[in-house]
Amino acid sequence: MKRTFLFLALAFAVTGAFAQKGLVSTAQSLKESGKLDKALAAINEAIDPANPKAEKTVNWPRSYEVKGEIYQAMYSSKDENMKKLDPNPLAQAFDAYMKALELDKDNNYSKSVKIKIQLLTNDLTQQAVGAFEKEDFSKALDSFERILSINKMKLFQDKDKATQTVDTVIIYNAGLAALNGKNYPKATQYLKEAVDLGYQGVNTTRLLAKAFLDSGDTISHEKVIKEGYAKHPESLEMLYDVINFYILVKKDNNQALKFIDLALEKDPKNATLLFAKGTVQEKTNAEDAAKSYQQAIDVKPDYFDAYYNLGALYYNNGVKFLESSNKIPTDQPKKYEEELKKADVEFHKSLPYMEKANELKAKDRAILESLKTLYYRLKIMDKFKIVEEELKNL
Repeated sequence: MKRTFLFLALAFAVTGAFAQKGLVSTAQSLKESGKLDKALAAINEAIDPANPKAEKTVNWPRSYEVKGEIYQAMYSSKDENMKKLDPNPLAQAFDAYMKALELDKDNNYSKSVKIKIQLLTNDLTQQAVGAFEKEDFSKALDSFERILSINKMKLFQDKDKATQTVDTVIIYNAGLAALNGKNYPKATQYLKEAVDLGYQGVNTTRLLAKAFLDSGDTISHEKVIKEGYAKHPESLEMLYDVINFYILVKKDNNQALKFIDLALEKDPKNATLLFAKGTVQEKTNAEDAAKSYQQAIDVKPDYFDAYYNLGALYYNNGVKFLESSNKIPTDQPKKYEEELKKADVEFHKSLPYMEKANELKAKDRAILESLKTLYYRLKIMDKFKIVEEELKNL
């Protein structure tokens, strides 16, 4: 009699366990039939610690493996209603598979979960690329980071290799997504790692430097560009970054000119470099600046900025002579006239450059205002009236 009782008790216990685990099977069946909303409800019931009927399934690795399958199916579903069940189903799938591995102490499910995680990696890659193209950089970064986490798992490492496999492309893309999303701590972390791994040399170094600069860390920015230039002295791009650092950040004109001249030795017909040299020289030596602007124009005859800056340089010189003339005492008329003549010489120099700038960039108020003053000062009244009318119509 006692044996019969024990057998029946055991039968009830086994039946109860199968009934509980049957909910996981139901969830899987619902997933297979495309009823992902119902499948999700079933699996959530099976892993709900508050559910007394979930005692056998709440910590069962298979429960979380199926949960991962359901979320992965959401991502792949053609049914928009199913896809909307979660904003980031692949993240949910990833977390579920990780939970399954955590609970699988006896490695009964690791092989099947490994296969699903490999498929998940493909989906995460697709999602990352799609999110990046849609400028959802946060989601792209999250996807790339989950791929990196998967790649670091012992489950995916070659036991015959002493070193861990490193996916430099994913590391670089994670840094790029972080940089575009203005997540500078992550951007510098991943881009530095990519630089250290030698991925895409100059390009990655420049991106790392930009990440530091955009974050406001000028010390690290300087260190990266200097190390980058030392490592890649043949790179004009790296040299440009050094030049921009001294012009825009350090505001060190002497160092800027030094590196501009180095760049011009490699590329003497570079109009942008010649223009940059002029902007730096203009702060200390207007005559040298004028020569550099003219050289930029000779190389690139339609270079608006060079025409405008050179015209403005001569224009400002003329204004200085006018201001100087106004300070001359009235009992020195000869000296006064000499200063006015000097001003007119500078205004005559300015005029053709300002006219060319206006030709290259019509209806620019600053240029037209300068031309108006020049025409009036030089008594070119027919053109003065035309410009005056143009300004009225802006």
